[in-house]
Amino acid sequence: MLNIGKYDRQKRMLLRNCNEKNDDFRSDFVFLGILHIVGSACLNSSVLGWCALVGEKMKKINIMGSLIGVALMTASTFAAPDPNFHIYLAFGQSNMEGQGVIGNEDKNVDERFQILWSADNGSCSGKTKGQWAKATPPLAHCNNAKLGPTDYFGRTMVEKTDSKIKVGVVVVAVAGCSIKLFDKDNYKSYISTATATQSWMTGYINQYGGNPYGRLIEIAKKAQEDGVIKGIIFHQGETDAGDGQWPSAVKKVYDNIIKDLGLGNDIPFLAGEVLRSGVSAGANQNIAKLPQQSKNFYVVSSEGFNQALGDGQNVHFTAEEYREFGKRYAEKMIEVLGEEKLKPVEGSEPPASSDSPASSSSSEAKSVASSSSSREEHHHHHSASSSSADQLSSAASSSSDAVATNSSSSSVPEALPAMAKSFVMAGKAQVFDMQGKYLGTVDLASGASLKDIVAAKFQRSGRYLLRQDAAVKIISVEKR
Repeated sequence: MLNIGKYDRQKRMLLRNCNEKNDDFRSDFVFLGILHIVGSACLNSSVLGWCALVGEKMKKINIMGSLIGVALMTASTFAAPDPNFHIYLAFGQSNMEGQGVIGNEDKNVDERFQILWSADNGSCSGKTKGQWAKATPPLAHCNNAKLGPTDYFGRTMVEKTDSKIKVGVVVVAVAGCSIKLFDKDNYKSYISTATATQSWMTGYINQYGGNPYGRLIEIAKKAQEDGVIKGIIFHQGETDAGDGQWPSAVKKVYDNIIKDLGLGNDIPFLAGEVLRSGVSAGANQNIAKLPQQSKNFYVVSSEGFNQALGDGQNVHFTAEEYREFGKRYAEKMIEVLGEEKLKPVEGSEPPASSDSPASSSSSEAKSVASSSSSREEHHHHHSASSSSADQLSSAASSSSDAVATNSSSSSVPEALPAMAKSFVMAGKAQVFDMQGKYLGTVDLASGASLKDIVAAKFQRSGRYLLRQDAAVKIISVEKR
C-alpha cells in the first residue's frame, strides 16, 4: 500500500523546483490524482524533468501555470499537516525578543517543543532559517535576544496538553519598534523614519530580511505545511504608549495575518501587559482596550511583576518574571481554546464523517494507492505519466473565475485516476478554510463567479479551499 505521507518532503522539493523554473508556473486548478501519482514510486529525477517540460508547455500556450505545482501545494495544506502539531505565532518588540538572562534550567527543553527559526542568522543557537529545531533560547534572533515569554509559553503548553500534542512556535520580534513596523502597507516609511534617529534598529530589522511582517508570514506558511496554527501571542506597545490609534493598528495587523494565512475567524490573540512600574506603564491603557477590537483579543496580566531588569531602561522583565509570564500566556491560551481544540486527533487523520474532508481524502488516497500499485506491477506508471505531458495543458477548462459547465476529463492522461477532473460549476462544493476546517457548502451555477458565491455565503475576506469530488480550487475573496 502506498504511503502518501512518506513523500511530503519530496513533494515540497518538487513544488519549489517547479516554481523556481517558472515564475508563472501556477494554476487555480488542482488535480489530486496528479499529486498521488507524483507521491508514488515514480517520484524521481524523471518526474522533475516532466515538471519542467509541462511548465514550458503551459508557458507557451498561456495557461495559468502548473497543475502539478498547485496540486502539491494544496495537498500539503489540505492533507499533509499533522493535526496534533499545534503552531503559535509570537511577535512584538524587546519584551517578546526576551531580555532575561538564560540560565541552565532554561536550556533543558522537551523535544515536543519546537521552533521554526525566522531570522537569517541562527549561529548563536545552531538554528537555520526555515528549519524546525528544539526550542532552546533565544527564540527570536541572535542579536542580543535572550529569554522571553515564548519560552515558557511553549513549555507550559507541552506540559498541560496531551503527550500526543507537539507545540511549535514562530517568533519575530524587534527591539524598540512601533506596531507600524508590522503594518504591511506602511512599514517601509516607518523604517525610513525610525532608523534615521535609531540606526541601531537597522540590524534588528535586517535579521528578518528588512520586512519583519513579511518574514512572519513567510515562516508561518512553512509551519502550516507541518502543523495547524492555533493562536497568536503578542507583546508590544511600549513604543506606542501615547498613541490612541494603537489598538486599531493592532487589529489591522491581526486581520492581515488572518487573511494572509487563510486562517479561521476564531484564532485567539493574546496581548501581554507591559511592566506596571515601568516608564511605559501608560501603554497598559491601550492594551486594556484591545478586547474592544475583537472577540478574539485577550489581555494577559503583568500584575506582581515589579522587579524591573537592571538594564537602566525600566521596561523589561527579569528572567524569573519572563518564565511566569510565559506560563500566564499558556494558561490563558488553554482557557480560550478549550479542551476540544486542544485534544489530540486519534490516528493520522481527523475522525471521519460523510461530510468531512478527512473521510473523502482517506478513501481517495486508498483508491489512488491501489491504482498506482497496479500500474507499477505492470510497469506502466512511469511511461504513462511522462508521455502524457502534452495532454495536461488541456485539463484546465478556463483561466477565468467563471468555470464552464462542459469541463471534461477526457483529456486527462490515462495514467491519472478517473477522479482527477476539472472543477465543474454545477451542483454543490464543500468549502474549507486554509486550516482544513469545514465551513459548509455552496451551490454552484454555470457562468457564476466562485468569488461572489463564497463572499455572499460567508461574508468575510480571505482564502478558501473549495472541493468538488476530487477537484479542488483555492480562491481569494474580498468582501465588498
